[in-house]
Amino acid sequence: MRGYINIPKTICCKFCRICGARPVIEPAADGLYVVKCPNDNGHYQTRAGLIDIDDWNRNNTVTFIPDFDMKQQISC
Repeated sequence: MRGYINIPKTICCKFCRICGARPVIEPAADGLYVVKCPNDNGHYQTRAGLIDIDDWNRNNTVTFIPDFDMKQQISC
């Protein structure tokens, strides 16, 4: 067995803000679960508990793009 469960595409969840991977659900100790990035390189994961996709979405929201050029967005 893989050790994790893929989240169905019908459930809205944001991609990892570090690598862009879709999160997975992994069993934790005592029958709890963790929503995490499948690439275990220190990327964000939720605390062990119920499947908390809202917490995952909240912590993987990109609020600022540093190299954003407003001139590219203006089309007159």
